Amino acid sequence: MLTLRKSQDRGYADHGWLKSHHSFSFAGYYDPDHMGWGNLRVINEDRIASGTGFGKHSHRDMEIVSYVLSGELAHEDSMGNVKGIPPGDVQRMSAGTGVMHSEFNHAKDQTTHFLQIWIEPNVTGIAPSYDQKTIPAAQKRGALRLVASPDGAQDSVTIHADAALYSGLFDGDERAELALNPNRKAYVHLVRGVLEVNGQPINAGDAIMLEGENRISLANGSNAEVLVFDLAA
Repeated sequence: MLTLRKSQDRGYADHGWLKSHHSFSFAGYYDPDHMGWGNLRVINEDRIASGTGFGKHSHRDMEIVSYVLSGELAHEDSMGNVKGIPPGDVQRMSAGTGVMHSEFNHAKDQTTHFLQIWIEPNVTGIAPSYDQKTIPAAQKRGALRLVASPDGAQDSVTIHADAALYSGLFDGDERAELALNPNRKAYVHLVRGVLEVNGQPINAGDAIMLEGENRISLANGSNAEVLVFDLAA
């Protein structure tokens, strides 16, 4: 079964310095029908104004993935990591027993646009940790490139969760398929452009939730950038 979630049906918050679309219930946005999908708990599409950001705050027992689309995200945490996350990089922070961190946009006159993704871990109480990888665009062109996985396969970031995350870029007649276990769930989030998922046309910000399916087929993209999640049910 495929379920379409349109971009405009997401939650939205405008804090002035931060504009955020929420795919699932988050902070002041509550929708009992969209509390997550499988072990995917949060996808926030955030735009942070220049010179602003999230001050120090804490997380615990959550796998947090940042996927930067434009601008650059400055990250600092209580583990001693001080990092810049540019477009093309994938960052993972395992909150474990507890971590403090901050995220800022230091770029002058430039908005930082990124996806904040939370995945429920399959192990709790572990030491917090950090991972960051650069994924070249050429490896995502016309393909689904593994960018996060439980075992760090294919030089992906390692997540402590029963989930895998793929990223792809599609134009024209470029196409790809991903085999699925029908006993699991999957989630397709279109970052930008237009694309067909199993024959269903979607636009930027739209998502497809899949269950009981044995494949995902992506085709007929135009300037499309997509994230695909293989998730525990």
